[in-house]
Amino acid sequence: MRDLSISVYFARAVLKNAVARGLDPVSLLRENRISPRLMAEDNARISIERFADLNVSTMRAMDDESLGYGVRRLPMGCWSMMCQAVISAETLGQALARYCRFYQLFELCWQPVLEEDDESARVRLYAKGTDQQPIPYLQELMLFNTHRFASWLVQEHIPIQAVDFNFPPQAQNQDYRHMFLANPVQFEQPQTQLVFSRTQLEKRVTQNESSLRHFLRHPVLIMLTQDYAANSWTARVRDIIRRRLKEIPELNDVADTLDIHPQTLRRRLASEGTTFKDIKNQVRRDTALHFLGKQGLSIEEIAHRAGFSESSAFIRAFKGWTGITPYTYRKGL
Repeated sequence: MRDLSISVYFARAVLKNAVARGLDPVSLLRENRISPRLMAEDNARISIERFADLNVSTMRAMDDESLGYGVRRLPMGCWSMMCQAVISAETLGQALARYCRFYQLFELCWQPVLEEDDESARVRLYAKGTDQQPIPYLQELMLFNTHRFASWLVQEHIPIQAVDFNFPPQAQNQDYRHMFLANPVQFEQPQTQLVFSRTQLEKRVTQNESSLRHFLRHPVLIMLTQDYAANSWTARVRDIIRRRLKEIPELNDVADTLDIHPQTLRRRLASEGTTFKDIKNQVRRDTALHFLGKQGLSIEEIAHRAGFSESSAFIRAFKGWTGITPYTYRKGL
């Protein structure tokens, strides 16, 4: 599994309605080994594993898969039932039609509808009621789940022509770029929707009842971390750096590994909204967050595993990434 992290914004969004449901957010954080003090740091990052576990435990505590964002609760088990309804579909188009129809049965404020024209297909979210205000995290979650679940069904990341939201960004742009795998994300648009080529609807569903059983053990974590053969250039570069962290390669070395000219690689990364330097820093940061959650490793050893020759340089970098030192971060776990 890749060592990844996610913005604290998404953890805050998961817990936003916890108090209204009679739950203690601090207890939920500590139960999932996330330092409560990170919630006050806008630039803080959280391990993907910890975030996935927080997501599931908060849903269970609320008995609500919509995390309190719907008009009514979406009881635990709805996602599993949706998967059972979809898994026998032959094509992605059939699967997405069933997926949307399933969630139209519930009072979620925003409902997904599959639409097609000659060239494009879209999963668009329609408000239930003309006075319905945007609920950013619910809409983000619905589009994220739609894209990642569709990708799981056909075992490749579905390329998206546009991800449109009808509200301003709630987190940094790069967090949305990671969330939607470097596909273009636009805000303050007339409609909230995923837009992709109509030909994608013809792809065959390759998953089955057996693979679904494995998926349902921890679907949140699988959708957040699953890699497929058709990776973005960002993912390819990240994987090369991650495998060679002890002697971090330069851009020319990575380009040579990928059999591509360095300038071409630089342009392709730019088209995905990132740079080689950004990817290198993200891999180091995410590796550090991953190992800080493990017992028995010293800060010096974690610094070495994250590609730093000196722990002092690692401590300075970590404070720049998260706003706190690795010692303070670990103390809060």
